Amino acid sequence: FSPEQEAHALRKAMKGLGTDEDAIIDILTKLNVSQRQQVLITYKGTIGRDLIDDLKSELSGNFERVIVGLMTPTIMYDVHELRRALKGAGTDEGCLIEILASRTNAEIRHINENYKLQYGSTLEDDIVSDTSSMFRRVLVSLATGNRDEGTFVDEALAQQDAQCLYEAGEKKWGTDEVQFMSILCTRNRCHLLRVFDVYRVVANKDITESIKSEMSGDLEDALLAVVKCLRNKPAYFAERLYKSMKGLGTDDSTLIRVMVSRSEVDMLYIRREFLAMYGKSLHSFIKGDCSGDYRKVLLRLCGG
Repeated sequence: FSPEQEAHALRKAMKGLGTDEDAIIDILTKLNVSQRQQVLITYKGTIGRDLIDDLKSELSGNFERVIVGLMTPTIMYDVHELRRALKGAGTDEGCLIEILASRTNAEIRHINENYKLQYGSTLEDDIVSDTSSMFRRVLVSLATGNRDEGTFVDEALAQQDAQCLYEAGEKKWGTDEVQFMSILCTRNRCHLLRVFDVYRVVANKDITESIKSEMSGDLEDALLAVVKCLRNKPAYFAERLYKSMKGLGTDDSTLIRVMVSRSEVDMLYIRREFLAMYGKSLHSFIKGDCSGDYRKVLLRLCGG
């Protein structure tokens, strides 16, 4: 890998009349995120231009969004997406839920630091001013990045938590959402997986069924996302991708964000889950749903 070589190849792809999109796709998709950052710095040093500015002026639409996403450091990409979700036209609740429910404590802490540096306000303040009621409280809880990350399962506490969830939902008239939030957003993953097993025995239904029947709207989506990410993160992302493409129209924001942010994390597992869940490959789904350079770059990120 030579950052100089890649930087000059990118410049060549954009110089003069027309742009060689295929060359840009080839170069950027074969590098990993840290190599792309090296190319970015080298480009400025050896060519004296800003690579992202050049890419933005040459490319457009969803293809541009994917390429600029690839050129953005992982944490900053999450920061930009959260900001767009909060400050764009209307709130993109799905984006807020997806990022905050699926990132680790360390990632959330880095997101918070960078968000404040970039925008001068805290992520929590922006969430509070842009969302409301119980949904707001769940997002704020997730945004503190305070989940126990140990692996210890306290059997007595698991029994108690399962009972608590049952009494807060299925067993009573109305729902005590605070109980759901405090258990689902703070306990460690191994403990909660045990809680879900006990819950099935106590309530005679799966925790997701209870959340669906007890909650609605954004709050329901947020708590379901938390449970799905704890159980099987790649399957959660496979479902996000499927829903972004199925039916009429495409939810490009979600499609792009998941493909860019997971391409070097767990894309292989996401592809496997996608095939198992929907009986079709992610590759064939993207192929049928997108076109042009946008399709080309997404298929490269998908691989296989």
